[in-house]
Amino acid sequence: MELRHLRYFVAVAEELHFTRAALRLNIAQPPLSQQIRALEDELGVQLFLRTRRSVALTDAGQALLVRAREMLAASHALPGELQRVARGEVGLLRIGFSSTLPLTKVLRDVVADHRRTHPDVALNLREMHSQRQFHGLLRGELDVGLVRYNEDAPEGIRTRLLRRDPLRLVVPATHRFARRKSVAIAECRDEAFIGFPGDAGTGTGPLLKRLCAQAGFDPRIAQEAREATTQIGLVAAGLGLAVLPGPLEAVRIEGVHYVALKDAGALLVMSVATRADEASERVLQFVRRVGALAKAA
Repeated sequence: MELRHLRYFVAVAEELHFTRAALRLNIAQPPLSQQIRALEDELGVQLFLRTRRSVALTDAGQALLVRAREMLAASHALPGELQRVARGEVGLLRIGFSSTLPLTKVLRDVVADHRRTHPDVALNLREMHSQRQFHGLLRGELDVGLVRYNEDAPEGIRTRLLRRDPLRLVVPATHRFARRKSVAIAECRDEAFIGFPGDAGTGTGPLLKRLCAQAGFDPRIAQEAREATTQIGLVAAGLGLAVLPGPLEAVRIEGVHYVALKDAGALLVMSVATRADEASERVLQFVRRVGALAKAA
């Protein structure tokens, strides 16, 4: 069944007169009658009751008229809808983000901005460690990742640097470093650390090990915790020191101090990640906007 057949049918159904419908469609009346008969044959039902003096819709014709109008309206709207999709103005955007991101302005600003400029793009936000975001992107479960990762991204992933955040040494308030403005990681050689498990997928753990290796020692991990806020709580309990991104200073727990690390490489980057072959304008617009907002922050 072709759309032109539906247009012919609607014209006849509204005019209830083949000659007037033919004039409205700018075609001859005999071909119009042939097309309506062909439509009836295709559907296997009679659509019109015809006499020498009148034309009326059958029950099947009445039912088709409702559906035909809907289908024609949808076909007329389709080009505009597809153009909006191509421009990235509608759809769903699945975004992963690291746990420290809500403590910065980046997530707040970009979500508010995108909801204002793209009200018909729904945002699905998922808190995930960086490695899990990479896996989600490669499996097609995420569209964008907001990651903290100093290493090279996995093959098939493209990243764009957003910002660099200094690391902080988290110490108990009674610790000898608590009143210091800054500490070198080499001074922590004999300290116990609270770290992330090896499979946590965060960039902070590998960075701590690299900083310690550059200072000539391996960190002694006395306790592991997957969440940064849990690590801060364990520091307050006196179980060790933690090394975490600077935005976590916003987490205020009694008995904990944050001290700057003065090592040159004590920085954790934040990047926006997508699949390397990403072509969706919906995704690319978001990435460009995140970059602009992060640069302005």
